[in-house]
Amino acid sequence: MKIRHYVLFALFLLSTITFLDRVCMNVVSKYVKADLGLDNAQFGYILGAFSLAYALFEMPTGILGDRIGARRVLVRVVLWWSGFTALTGMAFNFSSLLMTRFLFGAGEAGAYPNASIVISRWFPKQEVGRAQSVIWIAARIGGALTPLLVIPLVHAVGWRWAFGVLGGVGVLWAATWYVWFRDNPSEKTGISAAEIMEIETQRHVKHAEHHLSARFVMQHRNIWLLMLMCHLFFYASYFFTNWSNTYFQEGRGMNETQAKNFVSLSYFLGALGCFLGGYASDYFVKTRGLIFGRRVVSVVGLGLSSLFFLAAALTTDNTLAGYLLAICVLTKDLALPVAFATCIDIGKGNAGTVAGAMNFAGQMGGLFITLIFGWLVQATGNFNLPLLLIAGCLAVAAVLWLWIDPTKTLSENPRF
Repeated sequence: MKIRHYVLFALFLLSTITFLDRVCMNVVSKYVKADLGLDNAQFGYILGAFSLAYALFEMPTGILGDRIGARRVLVRVVLWWSGFTALTGMAFNFSSLLMTRFLFGAGEAGAYPNASIVISRWFPKQEVGRAQSVIWIAARIGGALTPLLVIPLVHAVGWRWAFGVLGGVGVLWAATWYVWFRDNPSEKTGISAAEIMEIETQRHVKHAEHHLSARFVMQHRNIWLLMLMCHLFFYASYFFTNWSNTYFQEGRGMNETQAKNFVSLSYFLGALGCFLGGYASDYFVKTRGLIFGRRVVSVVGLGLSSLFFLAAALTTDNTLAGYLLAICVLTKDLALPVAFATCIDIGKGNAGTVAGAMNFAGQMGGLFITLIFGWLVQATGNFNLPLLLIAGCLAVAAVLWLWIDPTKTLSENPRF
């Protein structure tokens, strides 16, 4: 196996841990709300604090990775978020939990932009979509495993200690990454000259590429289209990250086991969607060109997910709603690795900056739906109204892909 495949395995573990820590709050929501006396509106602020901090620090951390390398930045990212994951278990009221989750979000920001930097430097451009699919498959596996691992852990040691255990896992990853990984293939011991040549002659990043400012990047129409698409896309993503467990139990009247199974199923199907999306995109890029390869997968995936969200909101059959929402994750996640591959297509040596900008907008979408869901449910008692909103957002996101052009790099993008 080639060294870059070991690098990808390390990123696979990183992404798995990221979502274990992120989805844990969703899974233990009923215990946290009961222990700290929180209603759904307050819990929305708790969840939104993570999204806000994640959004604010996403682009700066992506820029930092472009400038100093992903090795050191990812160590800082993982150590920071792991520390505040553990400290989540020490929260004693609404304010302390709000602050802890905000700092957790600030720490986790930049994980995926810096993973994109690693891919841009370590993988030939024809493997970028597949490499991104592996990272997002891992995220979905992490989300799927969270209820299966965390709920028994909570029953054994309580929700507070569960966060402490997850924090310790991240520390182990960070220590291993710092010792083993190098930012450029040529700096890594044990890699063959043939693999170095294969990577460096075919990758997006060239040694002499100039790092661009955030202001320059934000002057380009392509970037704004990508950001708006991701903003709307993440309304769906953060429903599953933050509210799906509450939706299944309080909105659909399922017991904990039923809700756990549907949450896990959603993420397992999401992993399948990431796999199919990344590989299909690379196949179409090879056979039909870059524009068709990136667009067709995203338009079809987000369009279908919009329809399935609408169907889930309208059905009165609770079990059918659970399966429809699981299929929503499969279809929407066809577009997820494609979006981050497009950041590399457009950004090249500034892939972290572009991915940070896109993910910043996505996290703001995550913040909005997190708060909107809590407000709507608290005010109306109707758990399906937010799903109608999400269906509309996904439909618009699908249409936006018709204007996103992955062939136009930052130097070629039309500027405002």
